[in-house]
Amino acid sequence: MSKIIAPSILSADFAHLGRDIEMINQSDAAWFHVDVMDGVFVPNISFGFPVMKSLKQHAQKTLDVHLMIVQPERYIQEFADAGADVLTVHLEASTHLHRTLQQIKAAGMKAGVALNPHTSIYALMDVLEDIDLVCLMSVNPGFGGQSFIPAVIEKIARIRDMLGGRDVDIEVDGGITPDTAPAVVKAGATALVAGSAVFKGGTVDSYRQNMQAIRDSVKDL
Repeated sequence: MSKIIAPSILSADFAHLGRDIEMINQSDAAWFHVDVMDGVFVPNISFGFPVMKSLKQHAQKTLDVHLMIVQPERYIQEFADAGADVLTVHLEASTHLHRTLQQIKAAGMKAGVALNPHTSIYALMDVLEDIDLVCLMSVNPGFGGQSFIPAVIEKIARIRDMLGGRDVDIEVDGGITPDTAPAVVKAGATALVAGSAVFKGGTVDSYRQNMQAIRDSVKDL
């Protein structure tokens, strides 16, 4: 699998969101990563369907939507209608995970499962045939700009082995920079979510340079 760069819209400049969306459209990033937070599952609130629908109207890349909300099964069809291409739910937030994954696929989206740093990958063992993506949190979810948790490196390698060659993306979310990206990719990650590391600087030129620095750090791996 190729290495997917997925800039996190949560770190964009919302006063110039259209500009930032267009910058990503013109870049070699493959996905927009969209973090939806409810202030219950995580201690923060981000945005919901109005922003998602506006994003979909202008985005020319895959919308990779990461739900950090309780009972995500309540809103699966709404996120499909809002334009999500990949919908990832947290294992810790979905009581009936298998059913939720089946509902996501029935709504026409790819299904992902996210795991918090403390959650064992082996909790996924019985749904491996039902997922298109595993998102390993390398920070505690809820806020951008946190430091990378090094213990996730071994976790990536273990989930890669557990997947046994299945066509499933291993996404790593949190603290991804040109310094941390190489170890993450070497361990087996195929998708890198980068927020602050992409959008720092506040200008389109700085965004491009930041994204290129991440790309360059893993280009030979």
